[in-house]
Amino acid sequence: MTEEKYTISILVDNQPGVLSRIAGLFSGRGYNIESLCVAETSEAQLSRVTMVTKGTRPVIEQIKKQLNKLINVVKVIDLTGTRYVQRELALIKVNAKPEFRAEILRIVDIFRCKVVDVGPEHYTVEVTGDEEKLNAILGLLKPLGIKEVARTGNIALSRENNH
Repeated sequence: MTEEKYTISILVDNQPGVLSRIAGLFSGRGYNIESLCVAETSEAQLSRVTMVTKGTRPVIEQIKKQLNKLINVVKVIDLTGTRYVQRELALIKVNAKPEFRAEILRIVDIFRCKVVDVGPEHYTVEVTGDEEKLNAILGLLKPLGIKEVARTGNIALSRENNH
């Protein structure tokens, strides 16, 4: 069986130690979490954990069963293969030597992102989109000299009528 990429959304009680137990479940079985994003939902007592991982279907099914058994886990939703909206945010600090500034601004315009910080030697660019979009802009900015990158990891919500 081949490994596939899975996006899993987990509603949990907003309590200390919950994320540690979830991460421990993965690390204890030798599985990598490729992306992890956690934040409070519209209800202060709940947080949403969005994880991206790779595995075979049987392994992911087992992980979902074990996640559902964890204390403080309210709901596990496998978004893979369903209709959902997914985004990621990245801040990219890029060298802004005078000869590159116009090119950076063209790239920013094409990708509909924005410069959020300017210094004598750098621009910091904010970009949101799917993984493909972020990788594309990183590929274009890399030859100009990327200094630093911070990425949120994927966040995702199912579209209507998906559970």
